[in-house]
Parts: sequence; structure tokens; C-alpha cells
Amino acid sequence: MASRYIAWMMFRRPHPAMRQLATAVSLGLAACAVFAQTSAPQEPPNLSQAEFQSCLSELRSSKAFAAITPATFHQYTAQLQPDATVLPLLNRQPEFTMPVWDYIAVLVDEQRVAEGRAAYAKWKDTLDRIEQSTGISPQIVIGVWGVESNFGQNLGGRSLVQSLGTLSCFGRRQAYFRGEFASALRILQEGHIAESKLVGSWAGAFGQTQFMPSTFFRSAVDFDGDGRRDIVDSVPDALASTAMFLKNAGYRPGQPWGFEVKLPSGFSTADASRKNKKPLDFWRSAGVTLANGDPLPDSLPSAGLMIPAAGGPVFLVGRNFDALYSYNASENYGLAIAQLSNLVADTSQSRISFVTPWPTDDLSLSRAQNKELQQALLTRGYAIGEPDGMIGAKTREAIKAEQNRLGMKADGRAGQKLLRALGN
Repeated sequence: MASRYIAWMMFRRPHPAMRQLATAVSLGLAACAVFAQTSAPQEPPNLSQAEFQSCLSELRSSKAFAAITPATFHQYTAQLQPDATVLPLLNRQPEFTMPVWDYIAVLVDEQRVAEGRAAYAKWKDTLDRIEQSTGISPQIVIGVWGVESNFGQNLGGRSLVQSLGTLSCFGRRQAYFRGEFASALRILQEGHIAESKLVGSWAGAFGQTQFMPSTFFRSAVDFDGDGRRDIVDSVPDALASTAMFLKNAGYRPGQPWGFEVKLPSGFSTADASRKNKKPLDFWRSAGVTLANGDPLPDSLPSAGLMIPAAGGPVFLVGRNFDALYSYNASENYGLAIAQLSNLVADTSQSRISFVTPWPTDDLSLSRAQNKELQQALLTRGYAIGEPDGMIGAKTREAIKAEQNRLGMKADGRAGQKLLRALGN
């Protein structure tokens, strides 16, 4: 989901609940499988229709909706009902803090890499033309597409008008959502997207790469030449719009996002930061090499040291990683896109993980392994629904029950240890 003020604000703050709110707003629908396992279900509140309509009436005459005609506003809001189910999604708290290795494991697995390579091959001509016009490398665009909507397979089904209207009148961050609500109505008013197609995530993101409505007006382009900026049904428009967003965010053609590196023994990481960029010669003189021991290349003028988890893989990242970060204001999100893009581009590479292992003795599960785990739970009599690779509330409760039975920590996490235990 392209850059948003709320995500930027929340990720600046250290409180875990604030980070979780930003993640909930920011993550694309392909990442919902990741976020689902960090959140407990909550009952939606009772919302007053009278209060909702009173709020909408006030919005109609507010400055934020000055570009929306009375006829348009009435057409889409006169019979609008609030959707109470979006509020628990806005306010939910994490059951536990998700490690970066769990996050990456679901977003970058063998299945998504294979689908990404197939999508790259299918749309190569279009992607090459997009690169010619924007300078954005095809694999980066494919990486965003895969993380945001699983290559167009998960666009979401919530009405943007209903979701954004509700969030404009109830809950937190109403000022932010009102701006997005006005932009959604403007999309309808100007005929860019039909109302039946203006559906997406609970927070208002839509299309193949999950743009917020305001981002649509900043970055969406008509690349297929049909006179419409259709990021829902036109893959060329969606991919070119994604490239335009990254170009506007400062993506520099010809440069990599960065690379995994190896630090020399005794190297101080006290000043490690993606933002604290230094020339590559500085890192060379300090003894930093590529993760495989090769010398650092000359492909970046400067880079910052990023350490997602102490004891795990470390990276030197350049300005193009910053552009990925701006799409969602999350370093983990940016790293998922970066790794997926690397694997899509290098078809000879079969290794999914980084060279340096993550600092855990219980590795994460891929989506295929999540399905295997869910099937094992079904076999044991747990009513968790059909295996889909997404660890939701019912699966978590079943996992906790099995963890208790096995004498393991009952945290509801799906990991390799539990999968092995259930296979015995």
C-alpha cells in the first residue's frame, strides 16, 4: 500500500501498539497472512446510524470535501451504513511481537518466488517499457506486486466508500481517513473506477498494488492507452503506477537496493542505521564484505547499515531501499520486497533465505508448511476450516492446545518445532 501519513507517523513512535496500528494500515493484502497471526479477534462495536449520518452531513460541507459535488456526495452516502467490523482492525493489539523471520517467511517463500518469476515472464514486454519510461527495474515492480496483492490474486472485497466513511466518523485518526474518503469519492465522481470495482482492504487500499485513494491521484498513470487510470483491472496501468510512485520517491535507475554483508569480528554496530549512509570505501576500509566474503561492489555511492535482528543477517542499503521503505514505512516490508525482487531476477538461485541465518532455533513456516500444519491439526480433530496457509484465530487456538499438550510454550506461533512434533 503506497506511502501514507498514518504509517509514517506510527512507525516513528517506539510503542509496540503504535507499530502494530501502522502495520495494520500499511500492509498489503498478500501480507494479511502474516498479520493475521499477531491479532486476537475483537467484537465489533455497535454504531449508531443516526450518528453516522450526522457525521456525514458535517463532512459534506467541510473543506476536505470541497471538490466533491453535492450530487456525488448524496449518491454515495445517502443510504450508506457504517461497517463496525473495521474498527477492531484499527484498534486491535498484538498477542506477541512478530519476529522479522516470521514476517519474511510467509511473504517470500518458494511459491511466491515461482509465481513472481512466472509473472515476470508473462509481463516482460510491459515491464521493459515501464523501465524505459520510469527507470524502475522490472523485478522491483514485481516485488511490490507480489507482496501487496500476491500478483493480483488478493485485491480485497470491502467497499472503500463504506470502510473510509466509517473510519472518517468513528475511531482514531479520523482526519487522515477523511482525506482518503474524499479522494475515494473524487475517483468515483471523475469516473476513474466504477463503484463496484472500488473495493479493497479495510483501511481503504485498492488495486493490484494497493494504492490509497490519495496516492492514486499522485501516482496512477494510464499506461495501456485506453484513457483511464485503471489500477484494478489493467495490469499495465497498475505496474506502471507502482513504478511512478517509486520514481517520485527518489528511486535511482541502475543502482541496487543494497546487499547482504558480513561484518568483521569486533565491528561496532552502535551507529548502525539505514539513514546513516557512508561511502562504500568507508565500509571497505572497516573490513565489511559481501555475505559470501567477496569485496563490496561499486554499484552504490553510499549505503547505511541495517540490522533487522541482532545476530541475524545484516545489510548495506542505498537510496533505492529508502524508496521501497517510503511505500509502506516499514524496513521489514522493504526487505521482503527487496529479497523477492532478487529471487525473481536471478532464476538460477534456489536459496530462499539469506546467507546468514536468522537468530532462532525454531525457523518459520512457509505458506505450504502452514497448510501442512493446518492439515495435521484437522487430523487431530480441530475445527479450523480448510487449510489455506493463513494462521488465523482458530488455528492459533488449536496450536496453543497442541503446544500445551506437548509441553511447549503456548504462544500460538506456527514454527518448525511444532510441525515436526505433529508429524511424529
